[in-house]
Amino acid sequence: MKPVGKYIIIKTIEEEVKTSSGLLLSATDVDEFRYRKGSVVKPGTDVNVVKALDLIYYDKNSGFTMLIKDEPYTIIQERDVVIVL
Repeated sequence: MKPVGKYIIIKTIEEEVKTSSGLLLSATDVDEFRYRKGSVVKPGTDVNVVKALDLIYYDKNSGFTMLIKDEPYTIIQERDVVIVL
């Protein structure tokens, strides 16, 4: 699989979120956050900012999900990446 242009294939990472006092937030509370964490599987041919295996935060309202070889992947554009870890 080879994304073209500014598209990036990522695997979404479901993370547990704790407050500063140690409380674990529910999945519903985490869904209310605007950004999600993901791992870059393959960057597109014109992507300069991220590379494969980078951890990123991206806007959860962007992109779409595809099944590729029976695995769900999220496809976003480079402009939707907010933070590279």
